[in-house]
Amino acid sequence: MYIQTVLGRIQPEELGVCACHEHLYIDLSRVKKNTDTCLQNLDLVVEDLKVFLQYGGKAIVEMTNDGMGRNVKKLVEISKLLDLHIIASTGCYKDPFIPQEKINWDRDEFAKWMIDEIENGIDGTNIKPGVIGEIGSSFNEFKPVELELFYGAIEAAKTTKLPLSTHTTLGTLALEQVELFIRENLPLHQVVIGHQDLNEDDEVVLEVLSSGVYIALDTIGKENYRSDMSRMKSLLYFLERGYEDQILLSSDVTRQSHLLSRGGQGYSVVLRKFIPALREMGVLETTIEKLLVKNPQKAFSIRKEG
Repeated sequence: MYIQTVLGRIQPEELGVCACHEHLYIDLSRVKKNTDTCLQNLDLVVEDLKVFLQYGGKAIVEMTNDGMGRNVKKLVEISKLLDLHIIASTGCYKDPFIPQEKINWDRDEFAKWMIDEIENGIDGTNIKPGVIGEIGSSFNEFKPVELELFYGAIEAAKTTKLPLSTHTTLGTLALEQVELFIRENLPLHQVVIGHQDLNEDDEVVLEVLSSGVYIALDTIGKENYRSDMSRMKSLLYFLERGYEDQILLSSDVTRQSHLLSRGGQGYSVVLRKFIPALREMGVLETTIEKLLVKNPQKAFSIRKEG
């Protein structure tokens, strides 16, 4: 069992405090037509990450994939500079962010391409991804190309044993994603269902958890969507119901304005604000250790030798 970082394999226990869903070098401006969504200033990102490190952060799962401005050489630079574990991604996001040359691909083409990146490296480098993600569905629907992408990602996950992490638009379609994974016989311990803090229906999220997948409460600090106090209440409810072994935390920084230097929440918001508030509410240190360290260790481990 190992975790694949941009600098090579590490043992799961080396991972440390991990943010399960972030973006360190991303550009969504092609679709969003907003320069704020181009976050490619390494100096600004590195300064922000230093605060993450000061609060005990050790690892980032970097969910930027093909079509989102992915550049794994930049991730290697950041990793070496800060002594930060970074896990890179293979796959595509969702319509309309899928690259033009892949928009008509079927599941076999997606699977073959992802498996090639996993086995040989990304974009002609020898830098290998450690996760298939973020694989996305649209708001309350799978677009046809997204379904092909999901099937391809499932095949790649079954073949390579890499974890598969998803995007749910505003938290929707999580159950449908889980049902798809079950139908296709993908082991659910390999799956992280994303953005479940954007689904305010706690009972639906509990149903997702009951399947055995991990869920990511990974837009912490984005209070324009939902208050962090509301997120916290949902998390406490899930913990009371016994799901402390299946929950991951992050903040999904994607914009320049999300950085501390620009008045945003920063990569450190979970460690700086959310975790202290959980402590004040009486959440045990053993539980916090699971949310930040032990659950990511398990979720992003590749259970395969060779």
